[in-house]
Amino acid sequence: MIPIFVLLTVLAYLLSSGLYLNFLYTGKEVTGRLATVLMFIGLACHYGALLARAKAAHSVPYHDLQGSMSLFGWLLAVIYLCLEIYHRQRTVGAFVVPIILAFFFAANLVPDHPPTPSQPHGVVFALHVTLSILAYAGFALSCVLSLMFLAEERFLRIRRLGDVVWRLPPLELLERMSHTSVLVGLITIAVGTALGFVAVDRQAGQHWYFDPKYIVTILVVLLYVIYFRVARTATWRGARASILCVFNFILVVLSFTVVNIYFSSHHRYF
Repeated sequence: MIPIFVLLTVLAYLLSSGLYLNFLYTGKEVTGRLATVLMFIGLACHYGALLARAKAAHSVPYHDLQGSMSLFGWLLAVIYLCLEIYHRQRTVGAFVVPIILAFFFAANLVPDHPPTPSQPHGVVFALHVTLSILAYAGFALSCVLSLMFLAEERFLRIRRLGDVVWRLPPLELLERMSHTSVLVGLITIAVGTALGFVAVDRQAGQHWYFDPKYIVTILVVLLYVIYFRVARTATWRGARASILCVFNFILVVLSFTVVNIYFSSHHRYF
């Protein structure tokens, strides 16, 4: 039997995604506002699903791969809604909500795997994991915005200016939103990684400092710092910076999947 919060979350996200797409094609303000309202409802139901999962497992919701994927989708929705409210730009939702829904589906369809029993726990470790996943969500949103920038710039260059293109955010706004997402990611991953070292120090006999996950994380931070710096220069601003942002997120995906599963002995889920 599918839990009620899972059904409500899927329904709310599906309706919100459809309304965001309708808003992108028609530009009707009422449709856009209703899409945002349903997005908030989906966010609340998604949170309920996370709590229900944690209660059923008698643990935190990110304690396994499925929970982490669901938490990633929820945090991505939180960051997106914050940017939407601040910039008053709803057309991005047509591209972001399907990604959120895909992660929620995957989290509930992937076969269960028992979590590693030796994983540490506690408030510090909980903050470490939550902030790290929040950083991944920020980087994911910046990747989506960068891809939108590249697509819109191409349409403008070849003069294919349909109504949908005109409703997309201006290129300058897409850049600013991407920079904000990267900044959120950089701050949270820096704090989360530092808390990870603190959590390790509290585990007697544990020495994870040369774990491949930490090495790749430091590389990710350096690359995003480079992006944040060069994206504001005349030489790199625009398409080049967007391509670099997409490349960086590919490395983030590899870090979360390949490095976690095959190389790290302390960050794998199964």
